[in-house]
Amino acid sequence: MHAACFFSGFLFACGMAGAQVPESGRAQDMRFSAEEVASTAEDRYIERVVGLAADGRLDDDRVLLARLQSIGAGLVRAAVALKPEVAGWEWEFHTTSDAEVDAICMAGGKILVGSAFVRQLALGDGELATLLGHEIAHAVAEHHRETLSEALFLNRYPVVPLEVVMERLESDLSVQIRLSKLSSMQESEADQLGMVLAHRAGWAAADMVSFYRKLSDGDQMALVSSAYPASASRLSMARGMALLFQSDR
Repeated sequence: MHAACFFSGFLFACGMAGAQVPESGRAQDMRFSAEEVASTAEDRYIERVVGLAADGRLDDDRVLLARLQSIGAGLVRAAVALKPEVAGWEWEFHTTSDAEVDAICMAGGKILVGSAFVRQLALGDGELATLLGHEIAHAVAEHHRETLSEALFLNRYPVVPLEVVMERLESDLSVQIRLSKLSSMQESEADQLGMVLAHRAGWAAADMVSFYRKLSDGDQMALVSSAYPASASRLSMARGMALLFQSDR
C-alpha cells in the first residue's frame, strides 16, 4: 500500500477490502493490505529471532526443530488446499528456549514455539500438530491483519500508518480491552480451524482432544488466559469436532 493511502484525501481510493475466513466463511473488513501487514510483521519477527539467536536461545533444541518442520510441512499443505494463496508465503518454523514464549504465529506464516512449553505439556507429535494447527490457523484466517484493521477503526484519527496502529495495539490497554471480544472469537476460530487442518493433514482426533485436555488440566500454563475461551469450553469444542471428524468417515 502506498504511503498516500494513509491520508484522508486518498482514503476512498484505498478503501476497505473484504475477506472471508476459510471453512467458516465469516466476513472480515480489512483496511490494510495483506502484503503490508506481512512485511511489517516479518520485520518485527526478524528482529525478535535475531535477538533470540544472539542470546543463544533460538533453535537450540534441534530435535524439536526437526519435529516442528516435519509436522508443519503437512499442516501447511493442508492450509494451501483451503487457501491457495498461502502457498506463496515464506513459512518459517523456529523454536526457542525463552520460557516466556509458548507459541506464536505472525502474519505471513512466521511461527515460533517455546521448547519449555512443549516439554511442560509433554506433547506427542499429534498434540504438537494440534498446537501448530492452531497457530497456522491464525495466519490463514489473517487474524493479525483483522485485529490491526479493527484497531484502526477504534482510533479517533483513523487515517494513520500501520506502524502507529501496531504500536498503539501493543501499548494501549484500552484498545486491547475494546478488542477483547474479537480476540476471544479469533482464538475459538483458530481452535476449530486448526483442528480441521490437523485432521486434513492426517492426525488423529484423539491427539487433538488430548492436547486440549492437557491445557484444561493446567490452567496455570501459557495459552490459557483471558484472551482465550475457558479451558473447559475449548475441551468441549475439541470433543465435538472429533465427533464430526468421525462422522466424515
